Amino acid sequence: MSKGEPFTWPVRVYWEDTDAGGIVFYANYLKFFERARTEWLRHLGVAQQQLRDEVGGMFVVSATQVQYHRPARLDDLLLVTARIEEAGRASLTIRQQALLKPQQEDQDSTLLCEGSIRIGWVDAQTLRPQRIPAAVLAVLAPSAA
Repeated sequence: MSKGEPFTWPVRVYWEDTDAGGIVFYANYLKFFERARTEWLRHLGVAQQQLRDEVGGMFVVSATQVQYHRPARLDDLLLVTARIEEAGRASLTIRQQALLKPQQEDQDSTLLCEGSIRIGWVDAQTLRPQRIPAAVLAVLAPSAA
């Protein structure tokens, strides 16, 4: 995933995602972002359980910043993106968006929600911060490795 080309994952809005008015509950955008980041890692060949088992570390969310623009509703099809905004030796900042998929190909997607999610690498046992293993960083953010 380059800075210009975000990873995109489709998410359908279900009843469980909405409030009584049929609008996506605000905290569920964080769940959508999590799903897209997980699928992005899978797409890159990085299996989180395997990292924990074989490398002894894992990513955890350390900070979020989210801005809501328009509501998503029941049955909407969203396109949730993930793109590295900043890469360090122990953490990554991922820029994410939830977009309403256009009904027709000649229409643009509508931005519903966007945010930055900071994830840090920790020891799986102690949860103490550590450097992201060089092999993992080389896959996720080659320019930072």
